[in-house]
Amino acid sequence: MGAYRDESGNGTWFTKFTYTNWRGEKINKKKRGFKTKKEALKWEEDFLREQAGDLDMTFSEFFKQYEKDVRPRLRENTWRTKEQIIVTKVIPYLGDIKVNEISKNSIVKWQNELMKELNSKGEKYSQTYLRTIHAQLSSVLNHACKYYNLQTNVAREVGSMGEKEASEMLFWTEEEYGKFIEVVKDKPISYYAFEILYWCGLRTGELLALTKEKFNFTNKTIRINQSLQRIDRENIITEPKTRKSIRTVVMPDFLAEGMENYMAGIYKLKDNQLLFPITKAYLHHEMTRGSERAGVKRIRVHDLRHSHVSLLIELGYSAIAIADRLGHESIDITYRYAHLFPSKQNEMAISLSNMRKSNLEEEWEKLLEDEDE
Repeated sequence: MGAYRDESGNGTWFTKFTYTNWRGEKINKKKRGFKTKKEALKWEEDFLREQAGDLDMTFSEFFKQYEKDVRPRLRENTWRTKEQIIVTKVIPYLGDIKVNEISKNSIVKWQNELMKELNSKGEKYSQTYLRTIHAQLSSVLNHACKYYNLQTNVAREVGSMGEKEASEMLFWTEEEYGKFIEVVKDKPISYYAFEILYWCGLRTGELLALTKEKFNFTNKTIRINQSLQRIDRENIITEPKTRKSIRTVVMPDFLAEGMENYMAGIYKLKDNQLLFPITKAYLHHEMTRGSERAGVKRIRVHDLRHSHVSLLIELGYSAIAIADRLGHESIDITYRYAHLFPSKQNEMAISLSNMRKSNLEEEWEKLLEDEDE
């Protein structure tokens, strides 16, 4: 370990040392271009500490390592959401504390401060948002425990802040949707985008990633294997949200026919050309326009997915069948939409009553037979 003045005469310093990497191999390391000996030694110290997984570093410093480890494994918009929360809601409070010195008391004080903080509207953060913030901190500390030998995740031990809220789930009935779709027929791109969202239950990103090659009009199917995200004013095509999201959705006959006509109307349409070159903001604007003209309640674009689920539930399909169509885990669909499923309590009670009635009738008939004998 040491720093040396560069012999090239430019007045800079370099550091040269040997370390053992995570494979157990001896590696010679040399780094040039430091203005001072102190900077060179500091860089060497940080590098060796990072390689050793030594958590005698601040939370801010560890988050940089966390980014190197985790960011390549996440979708870009997912990482940006995580980063925004950590940088604005965690680092200002805990950033200068060494990771192995973050205590339960530190977590409690941090939680108390956040619960008093106000958003841009002068309101306290929602319970759901507070839980999300805590979950992101816990995620970083879990990573430290799993890969860098942190003894315990104090955020998990303290427990989350905020209560879990049951978010209101809005959806349109078939009648409401019918009124809405009738007034947006003046724009084919809007009309068919909403038709797919309502009748197939796609996520918005999945819709925006659709191309001609994903449609099979012989089988009337759509292959869902990509999602479009708008990042820094650029379209980024990624894999869908989860592995279960990769699926094939069968269209109703009228929609298959409509989509075939829609594509035929696009001049020189290429197989890999986006069918809906619009943005989420455009869809939000069209939802507002259509809702106002149709005189129906305004719901979010994503609520069309909820509307599709409620429609399938009304038709009598099971949670597992619906989960498969929407690319959800079955437990997720069961719990999230459980209140929409018709109750079977009355049917159960009637069945039990009939069973009991049948048993009593058999006993009575047997009793009469015995008397006759």
